[in-house]
Amino acid sequence: MIDLRLGDYRETLGDVTCDLLCVDAPYSARTHGGHDGAATVGTHGHHRSGHGLSGSGFPVDRRAIDYHGWTPADVREFVDFFASRTRGWMVSITDHVLAPVWAEAMESTGRYVFAPIPWVAPGSRVRLAGDGPSSWACWIIVGRPRTGEDRNGRPFSKWGTLPGAYVVTQERGIVVGNKPLALMAQLVDDYSRPGDTVCDPCAGGGTTLLAARKLGRDAIGSELDPETHHKASMRLGLVEDVEGLPLFGTKDLRA
Repeated sequence: MIDLRLGDYRETLGDVTCDLLCVDAPYSARTHGGHDGAATVGTHGHHRSGHGLSGSGFPVDRRAIDYHGWTPADVREFVDFFASRTRGWMVSITDHVLAPVWAEAMESTGRYVFAPIPWVAPGSRVRLAGDGPSSWACWIIVGRPRTGEDRNGRPFSKWGTLPGAYVVTQERGIVVGNKPLALMAQLVDDYSRPGDTVCDPCAGGGTTLLAARKLGRDAIGSELDPETHHKASMRLGLVEDVEGLPLFGTKDLRA
């Protein structure tokens, strides 16, 4: 089952309960401003540092972000909304500014929160102006219930050791900030089980929902922007019937 709703999560997902909340919500205003303020937005360029990666030729093609960054208050409201609606893990991909806010918000709802996990996308987010290192990492904040069991009667505290980092190359998707299908598939596989319900309230291009369905989970989400919702709906509706579509990494899961 897959269900992608149009609208704000507070209005569209009030009736939903899930086993895994997996979200790539907007990042901080600082990150959004740094992205859109870069000289390469709307152009093509290359990393030209005189050290380390000189001549590596990593492509840069930055499209302007067409949605607002989140504040700490947005994060806290979001986590509070889904705390009682999420039976199992909460997983959020975010930037270094909001990472501690996500951790604090999850902890405030009674979850055990682990150290931030890096997602490293080699060659991404190159620095083309100023000095200092580029950051190829985003941060994944994960929290589980302190007590209780999953749908199969397994205590969450016995979930087992999970990866301490994810190294997955960034992909260009149908929306700005689209995450690689291979990354979202790994997260869904690590933090849910077949038959579980996975919820993504900031669905974007539908990558998390697509990964969930491919891995035998039910998937439900919402997307605020009508145009993005339409694109994601087309993508999700066609993937089962048409082979060879350029679905941004789907080939990794077809075998």
